[in-house]
Amino acid sequence: MLGIVWESAPGIVTGGLVCRIASSLVPIAVLAVSKWIIDAIVAAHKGQPVPWFFWWLVATEFALGALGAVLSRATGFFDTVLADRMTKHIAVKIMRHASKLDLASFEDPAFHDKLERARVQATDRLSTIHEIGTAIQQVVLALSFSISLFVFSPWLLLLLILCVVPAFLAESHYAFVGYSLNFRQTPVRRQMDYLRILGASKESAKELRLFGLGDFITGEFERLSNEIHRDNVSLARRRFSAVSMLAVVSSAGYYGVYAWVIYSTMKGDLSIGTMTFLTGSIAGASTSIQGVFTLFSSVADQALFLTDLLDFFATRPRISSKPDALRMPRPIREGFVFENVSFAYPGSERQILNGLNLRLEPDTRVALIGENGQGKTTIVKLLTRLYDPTAGRILLDGVDLREYDIEDLQREVGVIFQDFMRYEMTVRHNIGVGDIQRTDDAAGIELAAAKSLADVVVGRLDGGMEQMLGRRFVGGVDLSGGEWQKIALARAYFRDAQVLILDEPTAALDAIAEYEVFERFADLTAGKIALLISHRFSTVRMATRIVVLADGKIVEEGNHEQLMSLGKKYAEMFELQAANYR
Repeated sequence: MLGIVWESAPGIVTGGLVCRIASSLVPIAVLAVSKWIIDAIVAAHKGQPVPWFFWWLVATEFALGALGAVLSRATGFFDTVLADRMTKHIAVKIMRHASKLDLASFEDPAFHDKLERARVQATDRLSTIHEIGTAIQQVVLALSFSISLFVFSPWLLLLLILCVVPAFLAESHYAFVGYSLNFRQTPVRRQMDYLRILGASKESAKELRLFGLGDFITGEFERLSNEIHRDNVSLARRRFSAVSMLAVVSSAGYYGVYAWVIYSTMKGDLSIGTMTFLTGSIAGASTSIQGVFTLFSSVADQALFLTDLLDFFATRPRISSKPDALRMPRPIREGFVFENVSFAYPGSERQILNGLNLRLEPDTRVALIGENGQGKTTIVKLLTRLYDPTAGRILLDGVDLREYDIEDLQREVGVIFQDFMRYEMTVRHNIGVGDIQRTDDAAGIELAAAKSLADVVVGRLDGGMEQMLGRRFVGGVDLSGGEWQKIALARAYFRDAQVLILDEPTAALDAIAEYEVFERFADLTAGKIALLISHRFSTVRMATRIVVLADGKIVEEGNHEQLMSLGKKYAEMFELQAANYR
């Protein structure tokens, strides 16, 4: 934790630490000066002369008070700046780390719980930074007061410490219990966040109104919220009862020592100035020692939660490039070959692919068809190394795909998934993210828009390429499903990669727009490996080779005419779809 704090702003941390240490030495210095002033006044009342430096002592106390006020505000300044730096630093660190993790991680509910805890703790635990600094300050303060007490009587100091320890142990115990409770509540809190979004989002608003789901969603949220509230109140009640009783013990220790000092002064063993100094030291030592233990307990509590953040950072991708990874061949000469590839998603025993053999050669348009769940999108994920096969291998120009640098491989693949992203950014950025290194290539973006027919959409927008899309931000304009899909197609074309993968690329387009897109498809994919996934046979017919999948294997392969002449699976699926248009 301290490493992350230092990493975020070393200069600010140093400045804050110096101010805290200096500030913690001011109170004991003020007490010492006060002792000399009071003893001088008492002596003057007895007829003794006032020391020549008396008014210098008064001026020194004033200076110390002013210094303490300035140091306090300087500490607050450094804390504020550090909190902002830490917020930015950890947020960037989480985003950067998450972007390097496997797709498998994001499809694992347990990982989402971990990510949620890391995200929340990164912002909710910023108070830990302040508490760590305050704990250091309290330690120095406690040491300064404790040394003065120790010089006078070691037993007084020992009594104060012994009275505080039980309360510290109780606080520490309940810190662990609180963390355990929060850990168990994470899935429920994620469910509550989902219900909160569901109950107030544009996407769900229509069905919530039409199906009358408002009360149901709200009721579920309230039920889960009440469960968490009951658990939290129960823990708070137990913590209050135990810690309050032990706090009385701490107070008894403090007032016992305080009473002893007053008694010694009344006997004449101590001067008034010494009594003032000691009572101030006792009060300061008691408060600061309790503060140290309380802060250590609180920091330990916060640190327990921050283990989720550190655990997230400790997560490593299982799919990564080797140190001596090969560069992607440019151009691709032989293509991709799937050799006896089998695959099952993590946590599942079902084989999505089972001994698949498939060849994808340059300058070919291959269509994958089959019923849902037969592995079409899975092939795309393996081809782009979002996953690795559980058995078999994939070759690229005769070399195992795992030998290539992942980022370089993915740089040569343009993909539009069926569930493509709708970035609530400008049109220019929506297309430009297809090749983030070329977002300033205005001509390239406009050409990609023309290829996908998105230029017609852009032409109708008031802001043109600079028009903000989506309703999240002021001035944003939402698009129809088909218009969004043309933007996404432009993104894939803008990448200008050697491999173009289109997963249901025209699902949201009307028949005329689909025809226009594929009328130019052959020219746009010339020299590339084009892989199509579609349930529309009008799209499939554009392919030079059609691959039919069933039970994780290829059951038929050929062009449209060849597969129709076989009269098997493909022909059956084609006739069923064609019948809907007759």
